[in-house]
Amino acid sequence: MKGKEYDYNGRVLFEGEYLRGEKWKGKIKEYYKDELIFEGEYLDGKIWSGKGKQINSRGNITFEGEYINGKQNGYIKEYNYISMLIFEGKYINGLKNGYIKEFNDDGKLKLEGEYLNGEKNGNIKEYDKDNGNLILEGEYLNGEKNGNIKEYDRNMNLLFEGKYIKGERNGKGKEYYNNELIFEGEYLNNKRWRGKGKEYDNYILIYEGGYLNGERDGKGKEYYENGSLLFEGEYKNGKWNGIGKEYFSKNGKLKYNGEYLDGKWNGKGKEYFQNGKVKYNGKFLNGEKIKKK
Repeated sequence: MKGKEYDYNGRVLFEGEYLRGEKWKGKIKEYYKDELIFEGEYLDGKIWSGKGKQINSRGNITFEGEYINGKQNGYIKEYNYISMLIFEGKYINGLKNGYIKEFNDDGKLKLEGEYLNGEKNGNIKEYDKDNGNLILEGEYLNGEKNGNIKEYDRNMNLLFEGKYIKGERNGKGKEYYNNELIFEGEYLNNKRWRGKGKEYDNYILIYEGGYLNGERDGKGKEYYENGSLLFEGEYKNGKWNGIGKEYFSKNGKLKYNGEYLDGKWNGKGKEYFQNGKVKYNGKFLNGEKIKKK
Protein backbone atom coordinates (compact mmCIF):
# COMPACT_ATOMS: atom_id res chain seq x y z
CA MET A 1 0.00 0.00 0.00
CA LYS A 2 1.30 3.42 -0.94
CA GLY A 3 1.24 6.15 1.65
CA LYS A 4 2.67 9.41 2.99
CA GLU A 5 3.82 10.70 6.36
CA TYR A 6 3.84 14.35 7.48
CA ASP A 7 5.44 16.39 10.27
CA TYR A 8 3.39 18.56 12.66
CA ASN A 9 3.62 21.48 10.21
CA GLY A 10 2.05 19.39 7.46
CA ARG A 11 5.28 18.92 5.52
CA VAL A 12 5.84 15.57 3.80
CA LEU A 13 8.39 13.33 5.55
CA PHE A 14 7.97 10.12 3.59
CA GLU A 15 6.17 8.79 0.57
CA GLY A 16 6.31 5.21 -0.59
CA GLU A 17 5.04 1.71 0.12
CA TYR A 18 3.89 0.20 3.42
CA LEU A 19 3.18 -3.31 4.59
CA ARG A 20 1.32 -3.88 7.86
CA GLY A 21 1.71 -0.23 8.71
CA GLU A 22 5.51 -0.12 8.25
CA LYS A 23 7.81 1.21 5.54
CA TRP A 24 8.57 -1.89 3.54
CA LYS A 25 9.87 -2.04 0.01
CA GLY A 26 9.84 -0.38 -3.35
CA LYS A 27 10.57 3.14 -4.50
CA ILE A 28 10.39 5.76 -1.78
CA LYS A 29 11.23 9.38 -1.04
CA GLU A 30 12.22 10.90 2.30
CA TYR A 31 12.21 14.60 3.15
CA TYR A 32 13.51 16.94 5.83
CA LYS A 33 11.82 20.34 6.06
CA ASP A 34 10.61 20.05 2.48
CA GLU A 35 14.08 19.06 1.25
CA LEU A 36 14.42 15.71 -0.49
CA ILE A 37 17.09 13.81 1.43
CA PHE A 38 16.73 10.32 -0.01
CA GLU A 39 15.31 8.86 -3.20
CA GLY A 40 15.66 5.22 -3.99
CA GLU A 41 14.48 1.80 -2.92
CA TYR A 42 13.73 0.16 0.41
CA LEU A 43 13.77 -3.53 1.25
CA ASP A 44 12.46 -4.94 4.53
CA GLY A 45 12.10 -1.44 5.90
CA LYS A 46 15.72 -0.45 5.21
CA ILE A 47 17.50 1.62 2.59
CA TRP A 48 18.46 -0.69 -0.26
CA SER A 49 19.71 1.49 -3.11
CA GLY A 50 19.73 5.11 -4.15
CA LYS A 51 21.23 8.48 -3.31
CA GLY A 52 20.60 10.20 -0.05
CA LYS A 53 21.53 12.19 3.02
CA GLN A 54 21.30 11.48 6.71
CA ILE A 55 20.34 14.31 9.08
CA ASN A 56 20.62 14.26 12.87
CA SER A 57 18.18 15.65 15.41
CA ARG A 58 19.85 19.06 15.18
CA GLY A 59 19.14 19.20 11.47
CA ASN A 60 22.80 18.76 10.52
CA ILE A 61 23.87 16.50 7.66
CA THR A 62 25.92 13.49 8.85
CA PHE A 63 26.11 11.54 5.57
CA GLU A 64 25.58 12.00 1.87
CA GLY A 65 26.23 9.49 -0.85
CA GLU A 66 25.01 6.34 -2.57
CA TYR A 67 23.69 2.96 -1.50
CA ILE A 68 23.70 -0.27 -3.50
CA ASN A 69 22.36 -3.55 -2.12
CA GLY A 70 21.90 -1.95 1.27
CA LYS A 71 25.54 -0.86 1.62
CA GLN A 72 27.38 2.38 1.04
CA ASN A 73 28.72 2.38 -2.52
CA GLY A 74 30.25 5.14 -4.57
CA TYR A 75 31.53 8.57 -3.58
CA ILE A 76 30.66 9.29 0.06
CA LYS A 77 30.90 12.22 2.45
CA GLU A 78 30.51 11.86 6.20
CA TYR A 79 30.14 14.66 8.76
CA ASN A 80 30.25 15.02 12.53
CA TYR A 81 27.28 16.17 14.61
CA ILE A 82 27.87 19.82 13.63
CA SER A 83 28.27 19.01 9.93
CA MET A 84 32.07 19.30 9.82
CA LEU A 85 33.41 17.06 7.07
CA ILE A 86 35.23 14.04 8.57
CA PHE A 87 35.47 11.74 5.53
CA GLU A 88 35.29 11.88 1.78
CA GLY A 89 36.06 9.15 -0.68
CA LYS A 90 34.77 5.95 -2.21
CA TYR A 91 33.05 2.99 -0.62
CA ILE A 92 32.49 -0.41 -2.24
CA ASN A 93 30.13 -2.80 -0.46
CA GLY A 94 30.30 -0.66 2.66
CA LEU A 95 34.12 -0.57 2.81
CA LYS A 96 36.56 2.22 2.03
CA ASN A 97 38.21 1.70 -1.35
CA GLY A 98 40.40 3.97 -3.43
CA TYR A 99 41.76 7.39 -2.55
CA ILE A 100 40.16 8.83 0.60
CA LYS A 101 40.55 11.74 3.02
CA GLU A 102 39.78 11.78 6.73
CA PHE A 103 39.48 14.91 8.90
CA ASN A 104 39.50 15.72 12.61
CA ASP A 105 36.39 17.18 14.21
CA ASP A 106 37.83 20.67 13.76
CA GLY A 107 38.16 20.17 10.01
CA LYS A 108 41.93 19.58 9.87
CA LEU A 109 43.11 16.87 7.50
CA LYS A 110 44.35 13.86 9.51
CA LEU A 111 44.85 11.22 6.82
CA GLU A 112 44.84 10.85 3.05
CA GLY A 113 45.73 7.91 0.87
CA GLU A 114 44.68 4.66 -0.67
CA TYR A 115 42.40 1.99 0.79
CA LEU A 116 41.45 -1.49 -0.36
CA ASN A 117 38.56 -3.41 1.22
CA GLY A 118 38.46 -1.07 4.21
CA GLU A 119 42.19 -1.13 5.02
CA LYS A 120 45.11 1.13 4.20
CA ASN A 121 46.80 -0.18 1.06
CA GLY A 122 49.21 1.97 -0.90
CA ASN A 123 50.61 5.42 -0.23
CA ILE A 124 49.35 7.07 2.96
CA LYS A 125 49.95 10.43 4.64
CA GLU A 126 49.03 11.18 8.25
CA TYR A 127 48.93 14.60 9.94
CA ASP A 128 49.21 15.99 13.47
CA LYS A 129 45.77 16.46 15.02
CA ASP A 130 46.61 19.90 16.48
CA ASN A 131 48.65 21.81 13.92
CA GLY A 132 48.01 19.76 10.78
CA ASN A 133 51.68 19.12 10.04
CA LEU A 134 52.74 15.94 8.25
CA ILE A 135 53.83 13.22 10.73
CA LEU A 136 53.98 10.15 8.48
CA GLU A 137 54.22 9.29 4.81
CA GLY A 138 54.78 5.94 3.21
CA GLU A 139 53.46 2.60 2.10
CA TYR A 140 50.86 0.38 3.76
CA LEU A 141 49.71 -3.17 3.05
CA ASN A 142 46.57 -4.67 4.59
CA GLY A 143 46.37 -1.88 7.15
CA GLU A 144 50.01 -2.06 8.31
CA LYS A 145 53.12 -0.05 7.47
CA ASN A 146 54.88 -2.03 4.79
CA GLY A 147 57.58 -0.55 2.60
CA ASN A 148 59.37 2.78 2.67
CA ILE A 149 58.22 5.02 5.54
CA LYS A 150 59.12 8.46 6.83
CA GLU A 151 58.07 9.59 10.31
CA TYR A 152 58.17 13.14 11.69
CA ASP A 153 57.52 14.87 14.99
CA ARG A 154 54.67 17.41 15.25
CA ASN A 155 57.04 20.15 13.98
CA MET A 156 57.92 18.11 10.88
CA ASN A 157 61.42 17.24 12.10
CA LEU A 158 62.42 13.89 10.61
CA LEU A 159 62.49 11.06 13.17
CA PHE A 160 62.88 7.97 11.00
CA GLU A 161 63.22 6.92 7.39
CA GLY A 162 63.51 3.35 6.26
CA LYS A 163 61.80 0.01 5.73
CA TYR A 164 58.82 -1.46 7.54
CA ILE A 165 57.46 -5.00 7.19
CA LYS A 166 54.10 -5.93 8.75
CA GLY A 167 53.99 -2.81 10.90
CA GLU A 168 57.52 -3.03 12.32
CA ARG A 169 60.87 -1.59 11.36
CA ASN A 170 62.70 -4.27 9.40
CA GLY A 171 65.65 -3.66 7.11
CA LYS A 172 67.75 -0.58 6.50
CA GLY A 173 66.82 2.63 8.23
CA LYS A 174 67.95 5.94 9.68
CA GLU A 175 66.90 7.43 13.00
CA TYR A 176 67.15 11.10 13.97
CA TYR A 177 67.12 13.15 17.16
CA ASN A 178 66.84 16.96 17.04
CA ASN A 179 67.56 16.77 13.30
CA GLU A 180 70.82 14.90 13.97
CA LEU A 181 71.38 11.40 12.60
CA ILE A 182 71.63 9.10 15.63
CA PHE A 183 71.43 5.66 14.03
CA GLU A 184 72.06 4.23 10.61
CA GLY A 185 71.88 0.53 10.04
CA GLU A 186 69.47 -2.38 10.05
CA TYR A 187 66.37 -3.05 12.14
CA LEU A 188 64.74 -6.35 13.03
CA ASN A 189 61.25 -6.53 14.60
CA ASN A 190 61.31 -2.83 15.46
CA LYS A 191 64.73 -2.94 17.19
CA ARG A 192 68.11 -1.68 16.10
CA TRP A 193 69.83 -4.75 14.77
CA ARG A 194 73.22 -3.83 13.37
CA GLY A 195 74.96 -0.59 12.49
CA LYS A 196 76.26 2.53 14.21
CA GLY A 197 74.16 4.76 16.39
CA LYS A 198 73.74 7.10 19.33
CA GLU A 199 71.60 7.02 22.46
CA TYR A 200 70.30 9.97 24.47
CA ASP A 201 68.75 10.38 27.89
CA ASN A 202 66.85 13.63 28.44
CA TYR A 203 68.67 15.26 25.50
CA ILE A 204 72.10 14.15 26.81
CA LEU A 205 74.28 11.85 24.71
CA ILE A 206 74.98 8.67 26.71
CA TYR A 207 76.33 6.30 24.04
CA GLU A 208 77.69 6.26 20.53
CA GLY A 209 78.98 3.20 18.75
CA GLY A 210 78.05 -0.12 17.20
CA TYR A 211 74.98 -2.35 17.52
CA LEU A 212 74.38 -6.01 16.80
CA ASN A 213 71.22 -8.04 17.45
CA GLY A 214 69.62 -4.96 18.95
CA GLU A 215 72.31 -4.41 21.60
CA ARG A 216 75.49 -2.36 21.91
CA ASP A 217 78.23 -4.30 20.18
CA GLY A 218 81.69 -3.52 18.85
CA LYS A 219 83.57 -0.31 19.54
CA GLY A 220 81.71 2.39 21.42
CA LYS A 221 81.80 5.30 23.82
CA GLU A 222 79.65 5.92 26.88
CA TYR A 223 79.16 9.22 28.73
CA TYR A 224 78.21 10.52 32.17
CA GLU A 225 75.18 12.81 32.61
CA ASN A 226 77.54 15.80 32.71
CA GLY A 227 78.74 14.92 29.21
CA SER A 228 82.20 13.72 30.21
CA LEU A 229 83.51 10.41 28.90
CA LEU A 230 82.70 7.39 31.06
CA PHE A 231 84.00 4.53 28.91
CA GLU A 232 85.51 3.83 25.54
CA GLY A 233 86.26 0.39 24.19
CA GLU A 234 84.63 -2.85 23.18
CA TYR A 235 81.04 -3.99 23.76
CA LYS A 236 79.44 -7.40 23.46
CA ASN A 237 75.79 -8.25 24.18
CA GLY A 238 75.22 -4.74 25.47
CA LYS A 239 78.03 -4.85 28.08
CA TRP A 240 81.66 -3.86 28.31
CA ASN A 241 83.56 -6.86 26.96
CA GLY A 242 87.14 -6.79 25.73
CA ILE A 243 89.67 -3.97 25.93
CA GLY A 244 88.47 -0.68 27.33
CA LYS A 245 89.17 2.49 29.25
CA GLU A 246 87.11 3.94 32.09
CA TYR A 247 87.28 7.55 33.34
CA PHE A 248 86.49 9.57 36.46
CA SER A 249 83.41 11.78 36.11
CA LYS A 250 84.80 14.87 37.88
CA ASN A 251 88.13 15.46 36.18
CA GLY A 252 87.88 13.14 33.15
CA LYS A 253 91.14 11.38 33.98
CA LEU A 254 91.74 7.71 33.40
CA LYS A 255 90.34 5.40 36.07
CA TYR A 256 91.05 1.98 34.53
CA ASN A 257 92.71 0.67 31.39
CA GLY A 258 92.50 -3.00 30.60
CA GLU A 259 90.28 -6.01 30.01
CA TYR A 260 86.54 -6.37 30.75
CA LEU A 261 84.11 -9.25 30.96
CA ASP A 262 80.34 -8.65 31.26
CA GLY A 263 80.90 -5.09 32.41
CA LYS A 264 83.49 -5.87 35.10
CA TRP A 265 87.26 -5.54 35.26
CA ASN A 266 88.47 -8.98 34.33
CA GLY A 267 91.96 -9.88 33.17
CA LYS A 268 95.01 -7.65 32.85
CA GLY A 269 94.56 -4.02 33.72
CA LYS A 270 95.71 -0.86 35.44
CA GLU A 271 93.77 1.09 38.05
CA TYR A 272 94.55 4.79 38.62
CA PHE A 273 94.15 7.44 41.31
CA GLN A 274 92.33 10.64 40.33
CA ASN A 275 95.68 12.43 40.12
CA GLY A 276 96.71 10.08 37.29
CA LYS A 277 99.11 7.90 39.23
CA VAL A 278 98.91 4.11 38.97
CA LYS A 279 97.06 2.56 41.89
CA TYR A 280 97.34 -1.08 40.82
CA ASN A 281 98.85 -2.94 37.87
CA GLY A 282 97.96 -6.60 37.57
CA LYS A 283 95.09 -9.01 37.13
CA PHE A 284 91.42 -8.68 38.05
CA LEU A 285 88.61 -11.20 38.47
CA ASN A 286 84.96 -10.06 38.52
CA GLY A 287 86.08 -6.54 39.38
CA GLU A 288 88.38 -7.61 42.24
CA LYS A 289 92.15 -7.42 42.30
CA ILE A 290 94.02 -10.70 42.27
CA LYS A 291 96.89 -10.11 44.63
CA LYS A 292 100.07 -12.09 44.33
CA LYS A 293 100.71 -14.57 47.13
